[in-house]
Amino acid sequence: MGIVLIGLILIGYQYYNMPSAQEIAKRKAQMRVDSVAQAMTTIVPKNSNTIALSADSLQKDIPDSIRLKNNVSLYGNFASSVDGKPEYFTLENKLIKVKFSTLGGRVYSVQLKKYKTFKGGPLMLFDGDSSKMSLKFFAQNKPIETGKLYFKPADLSNTSLQSGSKSFSMRLYADEKSYIEYLYTLKDSSYMIDFKINTVGMGNTIAANYSNLDLDWEMNVPLHEQSLNSEKNATTIYYKYFEDEVDYINETKFEEKTLDNKVKWVALKQQYFTSVIIAGSYFEKPTIETVEIKDSPDQVKKLKTSLSIPYNHKAEESFAMNLYFGPNHYQTLKSFNIELEKQVPLGWGIFGWVNRFLVIPTFNFLSKLNMNYGIIILILTFIIKIVLLPLTYKAYLSQAKMKVLKPEIDEINAKKGNDPMKNQQETMALYRKAGVNPLGGCLPMLLQLPILIAMFRFFPASIELRQESFLWAKDLSTYDSIWDFGFRIPGYGDHVSLFTLLMTISTLIYTRMTNQFSSANAQMKWMSYLMPIIFLGVFNDYSAALSYYYFLANITSFGQQYLFKFFVDEKEIHRRIQENKKKPASTKKSGFQKRLEEVAKAKGYNLKK
Repeated sequence: MGIVLIGLILIGYQYYNMPSAQEIAKRKAQMRVDSVAQAMTTIVPKNSNTIALSADSLQKDIPDSIRLKNNVSLYGNFASSVDGKPEYFTLENKLIKVKFSTLGGRVYSVQLKKYKTFKGGPLMLFDGDSSKMSLKFFAQNKPIETGKLYFKPADLSNTSLQSGSKSFSMRLYADEKSYIEYLYTLKDSSYMIDFKINTVGMGNTIAANYSNLDLDWEMNVPLHEQSLNSEKNATTIYYKYFEDEVDYINETKFEEKTLDNKVKWVALKQQYFTSVIIAGSYFEKPTIETVEIKDSPDQVKKLKTSLSIPYNHKAEESFAMNLYFGPNHYQTLKSFNIELEKQVPLGWGIFGWVNRFLVIPTFNFLSKLNMNYGIIILILTFIIKIVLLPLTYKAYLSQAKMKVLKPEIDEINAKKGNDPMKNQQETMALYRKAGVNPLGGCLPMLLQLPILIAMFRFFPASIELRQESFLWAKDLSTYDSIWDFGFRIPGYGDHVSLFTLLMTISTLIYTRMTNQFSSANAQMKWMSYLMPIIFLGVFNDYSAALSYYYFLANITSFGQQYLFKFFVDEKEIHRRIQENKKKPASTKKSGFQKRLEEVAKAKGYNLKK
């Protein structure tokens, strides 16, 4: 038994310490690098005084013939593209400046000219090695990654272009007549780049069993906004299924997905900007992944995608794509008619409809008046309040009726306080006699809820508010700090947002006014005061425009209630209620009353007819 147990322990220990597939692949890659370095070191003369040589110095010291032989063993026909120095070329218009690198033939950096970072510097959507793009395939039984090879600029003097367009091309040669070409074309006044991958004479070079080429793209998303947490909570990957819906990875999750269906586009989405690769036709079964970047003050997340491009081993083939590098501006994205605007999180269902068909058109109309966005939000608040005025008036009228009945309800509570069921029966009987609907004030408020939630989604997603100042708020798209603590208070934050504070105070005052009409018990009233305090911490990191809107909504509600008092005569309401109570009770029971009586009977109460 002892020998058996020892054997099981040894087997279990070996299994537990067995490296993963990723670790094995990493070790093999390192072994390959080490073997190359070892082969290079054998070339150094024995009488050399050099103790240790870097890879760069080794490459300089060894003969070209040996280096080329080593490159051929690793890269086959692409060996001549291994060595070189990156060169950079630029295409730009009035909106965007794009730099390309001959290393990998990729987009090296993108600057959005009309935008700045929160620190005031030029806004680089990505720069340098923060983004990588590489085409992967097998050639002569060797894995090829174009991101590690040097392309050569191509002569486009004989290429016909549309007026206002600028193009740049790079080629990765397998031999004089065989190459892979990346062709980029940028139009005036556009964030969209036409991108084509052309293959010429590659049919005998790329492995015969390859029906797809893999295009890998990854990005370490840089921080552009003031709040790292807010940008993390808005950064993720969106994608659109071919001729189907748009979906995404939840912003709060880090996961990898292999999609089983074709997709039209994949977007590496940031809070206010996005980088999208769009197929002329579709991509096959892509893989997408969001990866957490820990303890980095200037990087948000790593976003990765791998896309399959069809390849048919023809003499010449071309796969057309587009690259969008630009703002998450609803109207701009919508203009492309491929549902890119779904990246702007306006809310699902009715909340999204309110934003798309009511809030955004109104906001865009007001924006054309060239006013400060703080004034625009003020006018927008008044417009919404006017639209909701009939519902608000009906809710106030119901509250006034409840206020008139409150003394009688308090009397019932005092008499039947020990019997909640009888208490409820007597209260409902009073409502029925008086002709008052206790839910009359709730239904109008419920109908206003879609607009409240729609605004909750609209303001944090509106790039129009980015870096727009109003009063003490330097940027309405983020929090308006008037005091930084220098440390973080759990549940609140590391600063004081004044608009959020004003919103909370006004909400507490409004809650107190509402509770004066309410017949709710003390516990429920206490809860109504607790919720604004909780929201104080929640909204402290949110968009200043959102807190400002809710503050204005509360102030406007105060004004409406003050005006309603001139049109609602509580004495007249009391007189009518008393007349209604004298009328014969209706024998018709509401659905709510029937359910209440069924519950009472189930508990053994004898109900009076």
